[in-house]
Amino acid sequence: MEKKRDIRSLTREQLLSYFAEIGEPRFRATQVYEWLWQKAARDFESMTNLPKRLRTRLEEAFVINHIRVDQMQRSADGTIKNAVKLYDGHIVESVLIPTPNRITACVSSQVGCSLDCSFCATAQLQRMRNLNPDEIYDQVVAIAMKRRAFFNGP
Repeated sequence: MEKKRDIRSLTREQLLSYFAEIGEPRFRATQVYEWLWQKAARDFESMTNLPKRLRTRLEEAFVINHIRVDQMQRSADGTIKNAVKLYDGHIVESVLIPTPNRITACVSSQVGCSLDCSFCATAQLQRMRNLNPDEIYDQVVAIAMKRRAFFNGP
């Protein structure tokens, strides 16, 4: 059985080409792109403005790999650290750091890091690979959810 390709690895132009190849109108590619990159859809079934037959076809052809927050820690000063498991099993960290005037987010862009932040486990790892855009995006979505949950805001 052939391994399914992660649909988020396709560019917008590649999505347009794919939808043209399968005889779907161009606007369907735009709808899927918006579900993936604006609405953070985790599966094809949630793409409710697509016909069921198209959602099924996408499910048969593609996968949507997502990160998973493996562990979360919250310190006394309100800092939140997420240990994030990537779809290939590697673990990186993203950190939410509150200060009196703002909240700062630090997300990993690599497995391993060349910076030496003492608070971050990713910095302790040997640099292995760059993260894909979807892995970085998923960290931002996860950390934004934590910010809303712990710091009351949009």
